[in-house]
Amino acid sequence: MKNSSAFALAKRPVMLGQAKRTMSDIPILEICIDSVASAIAAEQGGAARVELCQNLFEGGTTPSVGTVCQTLERVGIKVNAIIRPRGGDFLYSDDEFAVMQHDIITLKEMGINGVVIGMLNADGTIDVERSSRLIELARPLEVTYHRAFDVTADPFRSLDDIIGLSAERLLTSGQEPSVLEGVELIAELVRRAGDDIIIMPGAGITEKNLLRIMRETGAKEFHVTGSAPVQSTMEFRNERCFMGKALYPPEFSLKVTNADKIRNYIKLLNNRE
Repeated sequence: MKNSSAFALAKRPVMLGQAKRTMSDIPILEICIDSVASAIAAEQGGAARVELCQNLFEGGTTPSVGTVCQTLERVGIKVNAIIRPRGGDFLYSDDEFAVMQHDIITLKEMGINGVVIGMLNADGTIDVERSSRLIELARPLEVTYHRAFDVTADPFRSLDDIIGLSAERLLTSGQEPSVLEGVELIAELVRRAGDDIIIMPGAGITEKNLLRIMRETGAKEFHVTGSAPVQSTMEFRNERCFMGKALYPPEFSLKVTNADKIRNYIKLLNNRE
């Protein structure tokens, strides 16, 4: 463990959120995770950063304080936390917005590297006013604008709005279910963004398509899960009763980041020539 106390708040230097964006020739791999075990595996596999969530079956929601604390204690790589109070759409009530603000303050004090946010207006545009307030609250942490972008009405107007907010990066599937389907839009976003913001493809990236996506988009950062099923060690199992939505997620199987998969992604990126 990085710290002998399981309950101590991890304190580490924050990153300067508005530092100049540099498009390195070295590709960066971010792993989307929802557990401490996955964070450890991501680090073991060589990932540069994780996006820490809960409820990935809902697209990811804000992780618990305990999950953040233990993750920071157990790994040394960068930990960005999603700030999303619920699943569903990205049109938030005043109460939900207040929850997001409280979560940013709390997780920032714990020492996370950055936040992952996204808020929309009812007409499908970026909620610039309230997004700006969240970003101001998060600084000097780095900020990723998440796939709320993928359900906006006009991707190019939304890109300009997000650049205007000074977010460090934009996570996108190209407004399609997967990156492969959205590859043309992603390539155009990369071209338009230049050095103003990092465009990070994410959704459906696999070991088989990673290099193709890299070639066709020109992106330098990639967002993957790299998970594999892990069976429960429970000996007694009542398989008639479900704790959540029936049959999903399964009660006796978890999806956990697989370190070997992450190593394979890293190997592909490092040997892309």
